[in-house]
Amino acid sequence: MTHHFQFEADFVDSLRCIPMQVRMKLDTCGVKLKLAHWHEFSQQERQTLVEMPCTTDEEIQAYRNYLQSLVIEHTGTPAQELAIEINPAWMDTTTVHSNTEEKAQEFGVEITPQQWAKLTPLQRFALIKLSRPSHENKNFYPALEEFQLV
Repeated sequence: MTHHFQFEADFVDSLRCIPMQVRMKLDTCGVKLKLAHWHEFSQQERQTLVEMPCTTDEEIQAYRNYLQSLVIEHTGTPAQELAIEINPAWMDTTTVHSNTEEKAQEFGVEITPQQWAKLTPLQRFALIKLSRPSHENKNFYPALEEFQLV
């Protein structure tokens, strides 16, 4: 199943940026894919990365293998591998991630634990990624709106 958020609408058709659902898969399989790598891939290769499942152990391994084979094919060297979180924050339905909570407060928004629990893992992942201090946060408030948190 593929899902694109409204706040990604300006680039999702062209896949010129890495959509959140792929970014979540990257974190799940432990590969640091650079935007430069992404731009080397064909439209079909990008679409395959969007559509390819990445939830079971076998799917995660297959996703990692396919992704690394693409990176090697296009650049000659594999992408950097990252440690895989055993209990990623986006799977925690009980605790609003601290950066996300702080970023929401900047907009005068409080995300309650009940609201957090009702979000999908992909929605929680998006909010966590969009609230990182190192991230350009222009899509954070649109995500809050889209997820009906404001």
